Amino acid sequence: MKTMDYSFKYTTKAMDIWKLSMYGTYGSMVGFINIIFTIAMILLAAKYWMQVGIILKLVLLLGVGLFTVIQPGLVYLKAKKQVEKLPGQMEISFNSQGVHVTSDKEASHLQWKSIKGITQKPGMVIIISSSRHGFILTDDVLGTQKEAFLKYVQEKIQ
Repeated sequence: MKTMDYSFKYTTKAMDIWKLSMYGTYGSMVGFINIIFTIAMILLAAKYWMQVGIILKLVLLLGVGLFTVIQPGLVYLKAKKQVEKLPGQMEISFNSQGVHVTSDKEASHLQWKSIKGITQKPGMVIIISSSRHGFILTDDVLGTQKEAFLKYVQEKIQ
């Protein structure tokens, strides 16, 4: 029987995918432009609020809320749909042979050479298996093993 070096049980939550999406957006040029747009809309609303009619007030509110409420809400709804397609609880294990993922319905194995990278975001670690797929492990899942785990994975994928 194989001895696993690290093993974690986890369930990917919509909030985890939402956070990852928001980090991706607001850590890029798109996010920077979203912030500039929102600040400009707040300044326009503050300056002209008392001078414009109801239609323009609605447009100003829409502009202020576009990247602060509407976009995050839509991203969360998309994340909920993504989570519905995932198996429930999964177990992910890391050993010298690679990464092993098991759920109630299936199991898979990835060799270390197929792991594209590892990245850290606030509160989570993402193991990247392809340009569109990966595994989100939150700090709650990793617990006190986080730093040792990061070092272990980084050594394996070099």
